[in-house]
Amino acid sequence: MDVVHDTARSRFETRVDGHVGVCVYRRDGDVLDVVHTEVPPALRGHGVAAQLVRATLDWARGEGLRVRPRCSYVAAYMRRHPETLDLLAR
Repeated sequence: MDVVHDTARSRFETRVDGHVGVCVYRRDGDVLDVVHTEVPPALRGHGVAAQLVRATLDWARGEGLRVRPRCSYVAAYMRRHPETLDLLAR
């Protein structure tokens, strides 16, 4: 599955079998507010949301950004993956 960064729409997205999953963010200076992750029911349970969030966090790290997980899924993902906690905005 390919995850694509759509900078014009401020989101990471993937398309699988005609379905689109997204992880949407808003950039505020050096902080990335990750506001929404959505995966259609047909794609749930296949790790799609995790891959979208991983791509978003990897990009944030590469850009030197801090992350504010406004989306409950992203907050839970970061708790489950402690290697991402250094990205948290204080």
